[in-house]
Amino acid sequence: MTPSSAAPSSSSPSPGSSAGGDDRPALAAAVHGVDKTRLKVEPVAVNRVAGKHLVVQLRLSNAGTEEDISWTGPMGDSTRPLGQIRWASGIGVLDGAAHRLLLPYKPADGVCLCSDQDRDDLPYSLEPGESITVYGVLPAPSGEPETVTIVTPETAPMFDVPVSDEPPVPAPGMALPDPEAQQVSTLSHPVQVPSESLDKSEETADDGKDLRVSLSSDVLFAVNKATLTPKARSVLARTAKLVDASTGPAVTVEGHADSSGTDAINDPLSRRRAQAVQRALSSLVTRDGIAFEARGYGSRRPLYDNASDEGRRRNRRVTVTFLKPEPAAPSPTTTSTAAPGAEGSKATSRAEGQPFGLEVTGLRSLPGQLAVLTYRVTNNGDQEAHYNELSRSSEWMSYKYRSASNVRLTDVAARREYLPGRIMVTTDDGTDAYCACSETAGVRLSAETFGPGQTREYWTLFALPSGAASLKLRVGDFPELRVAVD
Repeated sequence: MTPSSAAPSSSSPSPGSSAGGDDRPALAAAVHGVDKTRLKVEPVAVNRVAGKHLVVQLRLSNAGTEEDISWTGPMGDSTRPLGQIRWASGIGVLDGAAHRLLLPYKPADGVCLCSDQDRDDLPYSLEPGESITVYGVLPAPSGEPETVTIVTPETAPMFDVPVSDEPPVPAPGMALPDPEAQQVSTLSHPVQVPSESLDKSEETADDGKDLRVSLSSDVLFAVNKATLTPKARSVLARTAKLVDASTGPAVTVEGHADSSGTDAINDPLSRRRAQAVQRALSSLVTRDGIAFEARGYGSRRPLYDNASDEGRRRNRRVTVTFLKPEPAAPSPTTTSTAAPGAEGSKATSRAEGQPFGLEVTGLRSLPGQLAVLTYRVTNNGDQEAHYNELSRSSEWMSYKYRSASNVRLTDVAARREYLPGRIMVTTDDGTDAYCACSETAGVRLSAETFGPGQTREYWTLFALPSGAASLKLRVGDFPELRVAVD
């Protein structure tokens, strides 16, 4: 993923580039790495253009002491096809209100409407103390917000970065492209934030527009049966309340199976189960004017990998989809309830004989009932060790790439567990799911390898339960903590 050809011999900036000399004050800052290799990322300008485009300029600096740092691969967007994961294509903005990740446009004649080493004559790597300014041109977030959350592949999100409606001023030696003057394709990926009941009876995914409630077939039905169990009514009652709270006129009910059995068995069984749930919901929902539709898809639309028992269990489901209800106003009981767990923001564990430390640096609420968790993991030992627990989540095979997805938030009062968000990328072959969290694959394969005393920073996007003041947190095999919502 990192280009292998040699860097150009000329270091002088050309139109579209900036190889230093940008002394504008930083609007925010984030640093990736420690000691000898530290890449500092600083937004220096964010401008809304024509009310619908966003020009983001970032200053990248080698804040380390000894080694050169490559930026061309690490700053690339891993959701693009292989061969296009490069340059500044990973500059992103999280549109929380719309539950979307906005990325630089794709022009008709190139990979990305962003800084491109081939086109802009930028260096492949930065020497200690060296800096460059790069840009990305992307869709503007909805609602014309005064600030945005900037996401890059290398760092934790940067919050409250101010947006200007003045024309963008490029860095010295840089020429910014006009998105109105060329044909571009928009890259805007939906973000789903899942949660599930602690009894595993149902799982909910919220994409900002629709709510998708996946009910466990193991709870609703006996094996190979389409008759609802006695427990099914209590499980369906919660879904019916959500449908009543929605204003949408349509409810879709879909039956799904795992990969066991044949289509001749799975297809009609999944359809009969969807019809059984539709009939039950119709009797429980009190709102008028709702059109129900039931379908059966057999095993053709798995949410998880069928190679594991857990994946197959989750794939055996009936999914009910409808317009997302408006969030309920928090009650005094909800806002004052504290999740049980250890006080404070730190915990310790061990890996490969070395002591490791966890420090939570924040649980930041964002628009759209979202939250970003940020935390640090440190090898407090005297030998190199791997902390692989971060990627050992039960659904790791369902993601396109490995990531630090073994993180959970729990609302004890509501008896719900919140899983990392998913960036849903449509491809020619279907849809790929990427964890909305720190990656541990590709150019970040060493993200779970720690030298003595080394610290790494991570982040995860979650749904935020309405009115929650604090939540229980589990990261890897560290002891549970209680974290406050900022």
